[in-house]
Amino acid sequence: MKLNEIIELDKKYYMNTFGNRTPVCFEYGKGINLWDTEGRKYYDFLAGIAVNALGHSHPKIVNAIKEQAEKLIHCSSLYYIEPQAKLAKKLVENSCADRVFFANSGAEANEGAIKLARIYFYKKGQPEKYEIITLINSFHGRTLATVAATGQEKYQKPYHPLMPGFKHVPINDLEALYNAVSENTCAIMLEPIQGESGVHPATDEYLKAVKKLCDDKGLLLIFDEIQTGLGRTGKLFGYQHSCVEPDIFTLAKALGGGVPIGAICAKEHVAQAFEPGDHGSTFGGNPLACAVGLSVLDTILEEKLAEKACEMGRYLMDCLSSLAQKHPIISEVRGKGLMIGVQLNSEKAVEIKDKCFEKGYLIGNVGKNILRLLPPLVVSREDIDGMVKILDEALEELH
Repeated sequence: MKLNEIIELDKKYYMNTFGNRTPVCFEYGKGINLWDTEGRKYYDFLAGIAVNALGHSHPKIVNAIKEQAEKLIHCSSLYYIEPQAKLAKKLVENSCADRVFFANSGAEANEGAIKLARIYFYKKGQPEKYEIITLINSFHGRTLATVAATGQEKYQKPYHPLMPGFKHVPINDLEALYNAVSENTCAIMLEPIQGESGVHPATDEYLKAVKKLCDDKGLLLIFDEIQTGLGRTGKLFGYQHSCVEPDIFTLAKALGGGVPIGAICAKEHVAQAFEPGDHGSTFGGNPLACAVGLSVLDTILEEKLAEKACEMGRYLMDCLSSLAQKHPIISEVRGKGLMIGVQLNSEKAVEIKDKCFEKGYLIGNVGKNILRLLPPLVVSREDIDGMVKILDEALEELH
């Protein structure tokens, strides 16, 4: 179909939750590249918002899909599922978790983590402990519970009254956190790096202090690693930078390399609070998604892609910092690994993003003054050099 025909169908039949999208439709991809319906080639520095960690059409993902689809796509969790058990084992072997439950998305994984924290205290005979403290400018999903957990009013406003039981405090502000804890607090939930609000890292000192607070007060610590997990930050998991182990952490995005899957990962003493009938999912942990997840995780580990993300991320940050010396519109470059935010001192982010798109490069923006870069973990120096050159040109053209 022609692009204009696709747009016409979308506008007529699809719920208008995304507004006017970037005017392109991609037909296929390979590695870091995508091709649209007109045959034009693009370089993807957004990776489906940190989903396509291995790039597009990675042979190991494609083979996993083919092989599993030919055998079994779905069966109920009333029965044992080999890829489910293998993927759970692989995650446990490479993380601080002892148990895993699979969901279909990051929002579902976070919803499950919230339920697990609450039922943990309920079964300890402390039902009054139900409140979870999260951070202002966080993003945890779009279900009613995760919208309430999210610390951004723009996502919450249409859905009042919000689900009760959440407090929000500023990131890296220990005093505000200490003051928010009450006799009703059961957990603190946060992203090691806030992604959707513009790539804002929690400091290592802050995370260590949060962990100590949880230990001292008998609270659970939940890390939302949906965007930071699976090599994105230069380590397999974001929590590894600060050497702080959460009681629960969640995964999604990169875990399926594009196939929907999420995971709740927890230490044994917390995980045992879920007993038969307490939680479930029809599609969560199905054979297809888990077979693909296993192929993704194996590839990240075998090809040392977390280490590569650290190396390439450092190179990209250096290139962007050099660009900032040339273009004063860039006020800060921040992030870890291949999760990078470029702060602007002018509301030109959308214009810059659009100029890069016109030149065949896909990047993201957060609001009007932040650019966001989330390239696949397989990105090369040559790819980065090309993107930086195009960004330089886009910034020049603004003058």
